[in-house]
Amino acid sequence: MKLLRAISGNHRAVIRAIGRRNFCAAPSEEYLKRNYANNEAEYNTVIGSITSQRRHYLLRDVYDDMMLDGVKPERDTFHSLIIGTMKGSRMQDAFFFRDEMKSMGLIPDVALYNYLISTCGKCKNSDQAIWLLDEMKRSEVKPTGQTYICLLHACAASGRLDRVYAIVRDMTSAGLGLNKFCYAGLIIAHKNSSAPADDTASKIVELVDQSKGWSSVDKTNDTAENVMMGISEEELYNLPTAEYIHRRGGFIARPLTVFHVAFHACADLRSVQATERLLEMLEKEGRTPDVFILVQVMRCYLHAGDIDRGLKIFEDYMSSNKPPMVELYVTLAEGAMVGYTPKGMQLAQETLVKMNGRGLFLSFKMANDLLLAASGEKTGGYTVANLIWDMMQARKLIPSLPAVDAYHAGLKEREIPENDPRLMLVSSTLNNLRLRVGTGGGRPN
Repeated sequence: MKLLRAISGNHRAVIRAIGRRNFCAAPSEEYLKRNYANNEAEYNTVIGSITSQRRHYLLRDVYDDMMLDGVKPERDTFHSLIIGTMKGSRMQDAFFFRDEMKSMGLIPDVALYNYLISTCGKCKNSDQAIWLLDEMKRSEVKPTGQTYICLLHACAASGRLDRVYAIVRDMTSAGLGLNKFCYAGLIIAHKNSSAPADDTASKIVELVDQSKGWSSVDKTNDTAENVMMGISEEELYNLPTAEYIHRRGGFIARPLTVFHVAFHACADLRSVQATERLLEMLEKEGRTPDVFILVQVMRCYLHAGDIDRGLKIFEDYMSSNKPPMVELYVTLAEGAMVGYTPKGMQLAQETLVKMNGRGLFLSFKMANDLLLAASGEKTGGYTVANLIWDMMQARKLIPSLPAVDAYHAGLKEREIPENDPRLMLVSSTLNNLRLRVGTGGGRPN
């Protein structure tokens, strides 16, 4: 197993030992040269580094190395491991670490159960989330307000309205008020339900209106451990704003949580009418849309086929002398490609060129999402897909297998010679990625 320099600097790759080492004897010089951690504190540093680099698939390997090294993990180590699996949506690994923890006589506390329930929500497995609550009660671990909100969102992710409203009834009967995260969960549950889109959009607007009187569930919000571990409530409850919560420049206004979730849901539903109703409500309250809300409004217009209104939102923001945000460019480019019309593809190309000219660059996820979307163009010159590929090559961004596979398929559909340099490079990249995925690189979950 290798960490492939995941720890950075001059740390060596992890070298798996065969069998358990003899720890009675002093470590050999060979062992010291190849080992990357010697005690629990050093292993915790490795776990934190892997989690921050989003290489969550390596956590099981690090844990196995701890066992081979004879280093006993304590409660803090298991918390770090389970937080890493939560961030990576790796439910199987999370339950493995929970079982290992219990086998060592360590009883999971309420914070750890919250992380486990949150992981179930990320993986859309409400049955396991409910089972965890039952396990807490059997283990006499008292759930907190955060526990119930984690559970509410885990059920909401699966669209289980029956369970969501049952949790709300339990909370209110226990004297717990509904805060903004509860209303956000109700909106997500309705969005993910099987109800018709028009009915759902109307219900979302209704819930936003009801949320104006929300109260605090607990006297405290983020627990000390969550703050220390850098876990926001938005991440714990799997809200669509989670990855942007630490952005600056007016990207996120945290008091607008319910509006954030509502605008995001309406964009997914392509409900222009509900989106415009939410804008009216926001204006009536004297609030200004933040960048996240503008992105959702653009997304709604563009995915509903109204390129002009989506473009106007973008142009109004850019003319306001506010700092440019790469997400606005990406949203416009991605939305313009819906339907692969000549007008839309031309706008997408122009948008990406302007973005690049302003010194804004695509992240790994943005680039791969755009390449995957652009590769669906069946007619035309494949100009946008080629442009995105070239931008990724210039930034040395390694494409994902699905994106390269789709891009390669699009190239093969066109009359391109087999010895074309671009086709040869894409084919080589695709083969290398297939080999890498085929030979492992972390446990599947």
